[in-house]
Amino acid sequence: RLHATDVTSSSFRLLWPKLLSQDTGYYSLEYGPRADPARKRTQQVSGAHTSLVLSDLAPETTYEVALIPESNVHYFPPQTTRVTTLAEEISPVQVLISESGPRSFQVSWAPVLDSVASYQVLYGPLPGNSVEVLQVDGRHNSTVVEHLAPNTTYLVTVTAIYRSGKERSLSAKACTQEGERG
Repeated sequence: RLHATDVTSSSFRLLWPKLLSQDTGYYSLEYGPRADPARKRTQQVSGAHTSLVLSDLAPETTYEVALIPESNVHYFPPQTTRVTTLAEEISPVQVLISESGPRSFQVSWAPVLDSVASYQVLYGPLPGNSVEVLQVDGRHNSTVVEHLAPNTTYLVTVTAIYRSGKERSLSAKACTQEGERG
């Protein structure tokens, strides 16, 4: 049976049983997005192959795939399968620090993606190894970090936690302002 492995957001590998050989024919491979049959692509594959990687695919898209053995010896029915590519997993591409005061600052990030379940904001003074963690809902793209020490540099890391379980991180430095001098 035709099936797919190594599925990513833009590619997958097709595997199928050895039906033909180099001498007995070739395969016609047809594939395209299920929602848009007009964008179907066709490819010829040597009869010696039992696998092929399809790439340059759209993320989060279901593809209809048909493998048609073109044999000059036997008739083989077409093998079909359906494969859905994964959501694109992009790391946060910017982390911005704003509204910096002596004891707090705002952290915001972009882009906000549907495939993110939640964000983790880790922050701690530099140098040093004490780290605080804030959990932020995946729909939000900013949070305020409070109870900080004045005139201190902090390392801030935003981690996107995807629904698939994968994680991607990006860090930035933030400085708090000098406190009020009594």
